[in-house]
Amino acid sequence: MSAPDHHLLTIDNPDYPPLLKRIPDPPVALWLVGDPMLLWQPQLAVVGSRNPTRGGLENATAFAAYLSQQGLLMISGLADGIDAAVHKAALKQSATIAVLGTGVDVIYPACNRALAAQIATQGLLVSEFPPGTQARPSHFPSRNRIISGLSLGTLVVEAGYRSGSLITARLASEQGREIFAIPGSIHNPMARGCHRLIRDGAKLVETGKDVLQELTAVAAELAGELRQRLTAEEESEQPLYAEESTPISASNTLNSKVSGVPDDPEYQQLWDCLSYDPQHMDKISGACGLTPQAVSSMLLMLELKGLVETHSGGAFSRKS
Repeated sequence: MSAPDHHLLTIDNPDYPPLLKRIPDPPVALWLVGDPMLLWQPQLAVVGSRNPTRGGLENATAFAAYLSQQGLLMISGLADGIDAAVHKAALKQSATIAVLGTGVDVIYPACNRALAAQIATQGLLVSEFPPGTQARPSHFPSRNRIISGLSLGTLVVEAGYRSGSLITARLASEQGREIFAIPGSIHNPMARGCHRLIRDGAKLVETGKDVLQELTAVAAELAGELRQRLTAEEESEQPLYAEESTPISASNTLNSKVSGVPDDPEYQQLWDCLSYDPQHMDKISGACGLTPQAVSSMLLMLELKGLVETHSGGAFSRKS
């Protein structure tokens, strides 16, 4: 894959996403098209029916838009229905990741080729299958384990009782990740899968804030791993995919006071660059000298602590 935005990432590469490496059967290699560093941003899998109701599409769009604004990266499977709605909503806010059951050069279903092209430019296409691999039924359950494995949790928007989305939720459970489900009418057959998940222990969510509250600790752990990775990069003088940037020093954000900025020099450096006027993350990153990936994770933590608020267009400010 010789194009600048094409990458092959093997499991022994230090840039291999840490959450995915923890699953029982991580892929030995990932073919990527787009920005590979998106794999290090905190992600939420959002999945659902290929034939959703109008309400299901509206919920998928609303949740994906809100959670993208809060700093979570939406990841799904580029299928029709809920998947496509999630990708489209996320692209309007920031970026998104699509995991394919084909090679990255074979888009299935074909009707989503334009959407895939936009994701390749603005986000990331991911596959464990070599280029040229065609769609096969057995590929999609395998793809689902990557979707859940890359994510802090999985949100099922709308799913029938035998929906493939329930496979993703089951895999997420086996991987020790959070599972969320949106309830629906008892008369809606597309809600039965979600109700089944809730009966089995999935967290019932009604708003995007419900999801954020549950992901605080896991997001903090991922941010810690990112800081360690960047620190190791600095020590070895090995770049990630772009030019080297100032690493974030390790700190225990879980033990920081909720009412204040974590006692860490890089968090303070970021905080000093924030104002009460909204600024785009790229501007914040340039001002404080930290990588966009580090800033994204840190802003998410500050948002979860109630210190930062997000605005449309990917802007952030101190919370009044």
